[in-house]
Amino acid sequence: MSNLFARFVKDESGATAIEYGLIAALIALAIITGAGALGNAINAKFTAIGTTLNTSGS
Repeated sequence: MSNLFARFVKDESGATAIEYGLIAALIALAIITGAGALGNAINAKFTAIGTTLNTSGS
């Protein structure tokens, strides 16, 4: 029984998988945040261009 417990304590493959999962989640969160900010910036630019075009034609 103690041999089984010792092997369980020394096994780090589960910890490695969890670490990789956390890293992947953080990278995904950074990409989502960056894409959202970029989308908002592009939307603001197109809105400004559209407003300028609509007011200059009159």
